Amino acid sequence: MLIISIFERFGEFAENKNKAKFVRTTLLEHSLKNGNTICLDFKGVNNATQSFIHALISNLIRIYGIEILDKIEFKNCNETLKTIITIVIDYMQDSLDYVDEENDIL
Repeated sequence: MLIISIFERFGEFAENKNKAKFVRTTLLEHSLKNGNTICLDFKGVNNATQSFIHALISNLIRIYGIEILDKIEFKNCNETLKTIITIVIDYMQDSLDYVDEENDIL
């Protein structure tokens, strides 16, 4: 299991979407391709922007489908972080459902 301390990389307010994308492309995608699971540990993080969470996980959902969340653990999230993560996941689920509906029509 790959454990990523969000606090150690981003501080108590995770907002830098460019760094989030870098972590996703260099660590998360590589680890998932190798069949590993991931723990995103939010201990010490008070808040994050929606764009940060989106940059961190949305492309993984787009590539692997919503099932990839079975291989990603979100640990030590406060209620604010849980809400933001849920918003991003729901948005991605809706967008994948929309694409599926579009493909069924064509």
